[in-house]
Amino acid sequence: MPKVSAGLLMYRVTDGKLQVLLVHPGGPFFQKKDGGAWSIPKGEIETGEDLLNAAQREFEEETGFKPSPPFIALPPITQKGGKVVHAWACAGDCDPRALRSNRFEMEWPPRSGRREEFPEIDCAEWFALADARRKIKPAQIPLLEELSARL
Repeated sequence: MPKVSAGLLMYRVTDGKLQVLLVHPGGPFFQKKDGGAWSIPKGEIETGEDLLNAAQREFEEETGFKPSPPFIALPPITQKGGKVVHAWACAGDCDPRALRSNRFEMEWPPRSGRREEFPEIDCAEWFALADARRKIKPAQIPLLEELSARL
């Protein structure tokens, strides 16, 4: 059974141009990765949890921002590792500098016996679609294209 995640693709129109909010994963594995590493804010659903509710919860946990309806359902995508991502688009505006992400703990460096804490998301940024296509995980590009087609 593949893992299932849910997330939100927040967008805004500034000076007549569509922009999307993407987040960069925190932690040591993504520290030096940029192109193809960014994502929509998303996370795994809890047992029995409604997908849209999970998307909203994950967005708030990872960014500290509260999304507002209406939510536009986008077709699910499957990422490289087989994870299925259900996503919705929503209009909004927020200041990425005010990001407040939840944190996780892991052994770091590996096999050191030491535990370190890292933010799940280390930064967020608004991108024009052309830039977003270069930054986002390749499997998530269809989410950008679907949003663009619908707007």
